[in-house]
Amino acid sequence: MHSYGVKVPRNFRLLEELEEGQKGVGDGTVSWGLEDDEDMTLTKWTGMIIGPAKTTYENRIYSLKIECGARYPEVHPNVRFVTKINMNGVNSNGMVDERSIPVLAKWQSAYSIKVLLQDLRRLMLCKENMKLPQPPEGQMYNN
Repeated sequence: MHSYGVKVPRNFRLLEELEEGQKGVGDGTVSWGLEDDEDMTLTKWTGMIIGPAKTTYENRIYSLKIECGARYPEVHPNVRFVTKINMNGVNSNGMVDERSIPVLAKWQSAYSIKVLLQDLRRLMLCKENMKLPQPPEGQMYNN
């Protein structure tokens, strides 16, 4: 998807990501789509991560809200877990701290919602996260 210096308009890029999400590309451990199919601005997205095996996240489905602002993909999206999670880089409201999540801290316009979700899932496998005690399954943040 390298366009060699040609800037792809935001909506073309997001429509491509939407199509990829609808097809279910990859191994099925992450998925994404528009929160509302009528959202012509392609701003509000939902994401889903299936917790990796052999971690305290195993067999859990984590829902996320992703907001792609007007300057996406040059500027990273805002990400928030809807499902309660205990993980480094996620605050007590479920907001993902861009400074402590590598894919957000070093965001590049070639990255996508898929790359973001895959990176968050990969972080669940990190030593400092994989054994963290988790809130009871199915709990949601209040916002």
